[in-house]
Amino acid sequence: FVVRCMEAVGTNTEHADVLADLIVAADTRGHYSHGLNRLDMYVNSIKTKTTSDGQGKNPQIVKQTVATALVEGNNILGPAVGKFAIDLAIQKAKDAGIGFVTVKGSNHFGIAGWYGMRAMEQGLIGMAFTNTSPLLVPTRAKKVTLGTNPICLAAPAKDGDDFVLDMATTSVALGKIELQERKGESMPNGWAIDKTGKETNDPSAYAGLLPLGGSEESSGYKGYGLAMMVEVLCGILSGANFGPNIRTWKDFEKVANLGQCFIAINPEAFADGFSERMSDLMDYCRQLEPVEPGVPVMVAGDPERNHVDLCKRLGGIPYHQNQISFANEMAKRLNVKPMEIKQ
Repeated sequence: FVVRCMEAVGTNTEHADVLADLIVAADTRGHYSHGLNRLDMYVNSIKTKTTSDGQGKNPQIVKQTVATALVEGNNILGPAVGKFAIDLAIQKAKDAGIGFVTVKGSNHFGIAGWYGMRAMEQGLIGMAFTNTSPLLVPTRAKKVTLGTNPICLAAPAKDGDDFVLDMATTSVALGKIELQERKGESMPNGWAIDKTGKETNDPSAYAGLLPLGGSEESSGYKGYGLAMMVEVLCGILSGANFGPNIRTWKDFEKVANLGQCFIAINPEAFADGFSERMSDLMDYCRQLEPVEPGVPVMVAGDPERNHVDLCKRLGGIPYHQNQISFANEMAKRLNVKPMEIKQ
């Protein structure tokens, strides 16, 4: 369905395939904010030509060393750029122990975890970062200035187990607020502020995201600092747009020119037994006595693994009815075959 929609607006089929893989992975892992929920954004970016349809275009290496590279994304779909860059980092890590690749000229790349897991699946530690349109309001400010600027670290453990940290440096990603509004539900405390700079629970009153930690009193300045750290690795290091210089969210009149960073590390270049120690730590945490009986302690990646298992049991991805209606409306608008629904 994703490929049909993207091809309907002229997208390079290979790039559409990569986007489809990412969207399905996001929803299968329970990251609905970055799955099918985002398809209209990708479609509109191609229709308005603010993102290249990718016909005859691919990412290019601008400069490189044995362990590093700067990549020009040529304004094609972010997942196609990100896949090229993380695969380049993976190859360099296999050759040199580490691969460090920064990207300019990219676009929204979906869940950061998808890239880290590509490295992890080959026995490496994978990291991914991206800047985004200004959505975060710095501590003590009222104006959106930095992006949600996510962080990912994926690491392999024993017997197919793994640690996958995939998080925004804001309290939540904007997509979660969009989903709350689409479902007609209020937001928890600590997610967002209104135009006066005060916290709000009403998705329709949203004017900016709070950094991870929320207000200054609850350590929001730490999330603000982490968002700035991601910006250093992405926009500033690569020469892409950064911070307030990036276009506003869903502005289909300007090119995004996002900056991204991908790191792959080969554990074999360091102390032997990495996967065993990784498992030891995760298992220790999981076996801690929980505060509430029947609600076990988890580590990063466990909730996503549980959702993947749910999808396997159901034989498909469970969606809210409003999300299905949204997809059906898009199919009708683009004159493509709708998704297959399993009741």
